[in-house]
Amino acid sequence: MVRLVPTGKIVSSLILALLLVSCDRGPKRAPAIGEAFVGPAILKIRSDIPLQSPVVTTVKHGDHLLLLQRRRRFFRVRTPSGVEGWTDERQLLAAEDMHKLKDLAVRASRMPPQGQATTFGELNVHTQPSRQSPSFLQVKENEKVDVLTHSAAPRTEGARKPLLPPAAKKAKAVEKKPAKETKYPPLSVPKPPGPPANWLDLSKTDLSAEDSAADDETEKEEEPVALDDWSLVRTKGGESGWVLTRRLVMAIPDEVAQYAEGHRIVSYFPLGEVQDEDQKKRNWLWTTIGNGVYPYDFDSFRIFIWSLRRHRYETAYIERNLHGYSPVLLKEVELSSARGSSASSAKYPGFSVCVEKKDGRRYRREYAFLTNIVRLAGEQPCETQAQETLVAQTALAVGTPQEQPPPEGFTQRFRKRLRAITKGWFGG
Repeated sequence: MVRLVPTGKIVSSLILALLLVSCDRGPKRAPAIGEAFVGPAILKIRSDIPLQSPVVTTVKHGDHLLLLQRRRRFFRVRTPSGVEGWTDERQLLAAEDMHKLKDLAVRASRMPPQGQATTFGELNVHTQPSRQSPSFLQVKENEKVDVLTHSAAPRTEGARKPLLPPAAKKAKAVEKKPAKETKYPPLSVPKPPGPPANWLDLSKTDLSAEDSAADDETEKEEEPVALDDWSLVRTKGGESGWVLTRRLVMAIPDEVAQYAEGHRIVSYFPLGEVQDEDQKKRNWLWTTIGNGVYPYDFDSFRIFIWSLRRHRYETAYIERNLHGYSPVLLKEVELSSARGSSASSAKYPGFSVCVEKKDGRRYRREYAFLTNIVRLAGEQPCETQAQETLVAQTALAVGTPQEQPPPEGFTQRFRKRLRAITKGWFGG
């Protein structure tokens, strides 16, 4: 007995098979050749390389992208949603760079603030102290950020991890040809002839033009690399990054900032309050530096106190012409009341600064603040500056010895000797 299969089941099976076949015939996705992360806050992915190409999608900072194809400095990428398009490699971060950025935020969260600053316009926050590095955050106008430290960096593109490893060079296979048996032995090569007896006279030429050009080249100094001063800042949300220092304005009151005398305020700290009739005024400590970019953070510090008699700010203590380094710390300082082993000591509010002495070593000096008097309480070697390693790849190597010029060759030595002899002959 033959059983008949229902027609509806046959039709649905055929439709399912056709759907599976049509799915298999779809275009295959290109395999990934690498991975990267989005650097800027918002990144537009375009259908082609030119900027006039339409935008196919947008991604945000930290999104994971797959690298599919490379053309010069552009990559075709695939977003987490599966959309493919082109973008500039300078807007992408390698996995190692992304890890360093997260590590920077963790380390910056433990750094003491050196004051707050604002900006008069929108300010880009970069992943590294370099203008070419991606900007993953933007500080709004009049928004306050914590200033943590400074760094002087050359105005060049910062060192970054390549998105793709360099292609391995293929060694060319050299086919060794079997040596042919020669019927006759190889000919002996004769010894080359020596120089003529008067080779010194033949070598004399008019070298005045060449000598002057060589002297000009040696005397010409290399143009120094332009430097930018960068500040590591921390936002209210806990994100940290690098901004150009010249775009920041320290948020110290104007009645104190007016005494900067053209110097840039690097950091500032409140040192208690004073009640003057119906108003409260704070005493302030600040550090400043002259115009320009320097290998140290500040060259002077100053303490302002509010005068109850004159009702204005006056200088209680100042030190100039020093090389100071961040951070400046507010702390309780132990100060002896008198000299000697039996002298009693007490703790007072104070601060400490790290300065470099003439021997090149750094010492942290502690100062006690006694109402309106400042006293030096002691000093000890500065702690290891952890923030100095935050920009190890791009920080300016200040104070490193310059490269020695290459040793003079035989030709240069011979020319100098010849000029000395001719000057003796002709009285030059």
